[in-house]
Amino acid sequence: MRRTAFVVAAVLLAAGLRYDPQAAAQGDPTAAVTARDTAFWQAYNACDTAAMRTFFTEDVEFYHDRGGATIGLAVLGKALDTSLCGGANKIRRAPVPETIRVSVMRKGEEVYGAIVSGEHLFYVREEGKPEFLDGRAAFANLWLLKDGVWKMSRILSYDHGPATK
Repeated sequence: MRRTAFVVAAVLLAAGLRYDPQAAAQGDPTAAVTARDTAFWQAYNACDTAAMRTFFTEDVEFYHDRGGATIGLAVLGKALDTSLCGGANKIRRAPVPETIRVSVMRKGEEVYGAIVSGEHLFYVREEGKPEFLDGRAAFANLWLLKDGVWKMSRILSYDHGPATK
């Protein structure tokens, strides 16, 4: 158990997170998956596609209401490199805090996953121009806990619409 806690701490530290040993010691899955989710979005906003890849399962599935389905880590990784982070314009994602919900998934008493859902805003950053609010969407992401590490397995991005705060 101590080895698993050490490995989780190392992964969180490598992801640039503040490791909360008290939450880990209490086995708080909500705090753990929230920390991983936050670290993922930090990598997303920095367009650090190498770091982003470490947050996904090999069989990741991404469903987008405007872009269709992207299946598998290799395909999603290429899309991140070419579409999301490949052009001059970059996207920054900001959660809408009051909409975020974490639902822990259990089989009996054992935690095996969590769904993080809510709404987020997207801002466009064009080189040499001020960033602007571009859209709002809903999301639901299934995180699975495997060998003490939380990884995103299924991603739903939907209800994309005009930017509202």
